[in-house]
Amino acid sequence: MAPAPPGLVERRARVAVAALFFTNGALLANLIPRYPQIKADLGLSNAAYGLSVAAFPTGAIVAGLAAGVLVRRFGSASVAVAGTFLTAAGVLLAGVAPAVAVFAAVLFLAGAMDAITDVAQNAHGLRVQRRYGRSIINSFHAIWSIGAVTGGATAAAAIALDLPVGVHLGISGAVLTVVALVAWRFRLPGSETEPETTPDTTPHADLDARGDADLRTAGDLRAEGGAGSGGESAAGRTGPAVGRGLPGRRVWLIVGALVLIAIGGTIVEDAGNSWAAVYLSGSLHAAAAVAAWGYIALVGAQFIGRMIGDRLVDRFGQRTVARAGGLIVAAGMGLALAAPTVAGTICGFAAAGFGVATLVPAAMHEADELPGLKPGTGLTVVSWLMRLGFLLSPPVVGAIADATSLRAGLLVVPFAGVLVILLAGVLQPRRRAAPAPLG
Repeated sequence: MAPAPPGLVERRARVAVAALFFTNGALLANLIPRYPQIKADLGLSNAAYGLSVAAFPTGAIVAGLAAGVLVRRFGSASVAVAGTFLTAAGVLLAGVAPAVAVFAAVLFLAGAMDAITDVAQNAHGLRVQRRYGRSIINSFHAIWSIGAVTGGATAAAAIALDLPVGVHLGISGAVLTVVALVAWRFRLPGSETEPETTPDTTPHADLDARGDADLRTAGDLRAEGGAGSGGESAAGRTGPAVGRGLPGRRVWLIVGALVLIAIGGTIVEDAGNSWAAVYLSGSLHAAAAVAAWGYIALVGAQFIGRMIGDRLVDRFGQRTVARAGGLIVAAGMGLALAAPTVAGTICGFAAAGFGVATLVPAAMHEADELPGLKPGTGLTVVSWLMRLGFLLSPPVVGAIADATSLRAGLLVVPFAGVLVILLAGVLQPRRRAAPAPLG
């Protein structure tokens, strides 16, 4: 039986979640094109700059595990809105920081709040998806990319107009916080642990599980009813139904693989966040306003990938889409680094953004559906640990850049693409169509 069409409450909640994703994408994107100016003003080397911007993911890792508890205690929408306000404050303070220690400290605060916001908005988005009975999570991440493009373009315009950093970030932060507050009014009712009213009709029992026998997907385990974890059968559950027994070793192997897939995506995203403008303006001598387009191209192409991502996933499966994306990342950025030009590098960042478009949503969705875990636990663990990519990438790239060149440091991007290709087998394959009834 097909799920009932979403009602007014679900449609409003979908718009509200989209607004939260938009604000989250736009906040940091307003700061990122300012990084070369901040780096120059503070007199930072590549290594010192890499360590400083690593404070953002460090804060995310420190605070990330608290997200699940906060979501269950206060509700995902409320936590997302509060985190948006505090992230905006951290971004503003980072932009006007008078010293490197202050810059790193407020980035730490912003990263902590961003991690909590990220888990909360994804948790609410997955609640809405379960009400819809079909994949819509990639569309939310597409809206995040729209927010990032908007924020990056706003910052580029502010730079071109010579607008002071504090004025620019103060105005953008205030506007985005108001948007989040309005979105909160249209959140889904109920608590995070209540089952959703629209059943999950995904035919997990019909998954094509050829190959990858040792690391079966979350869908495979759900089809088995979470054997060994005290879970119900897949057909008898609604929402992210989970058993309450201890998750087995296989579940944690899947979680680990999902974390690494998400880290592959975050490494690519961090290359755009932390290094695209620095590489284009420094190594390739592009003008500051042009250098901002490395990041904008990455998140713009990521938006396109996420807009079509749900349809691609429904047709080909998460596994095939992820493998194709990893190939695009490795080939696109590899070619850009092999023959460096301003235009080619911008195109390379665009290819990388398109390739990783569905990776983080896929890892989060799979983790949220794993049996044997409390509601929000799998999502929180993946969201928390994937930030290791944001934490480790800036200082590693910075150290390589100081020892050799930034071009060599950015080889982490095609490497991340290869990592995704190797691990994509843990994701769900294409679903077989249900056989037509006899007679």
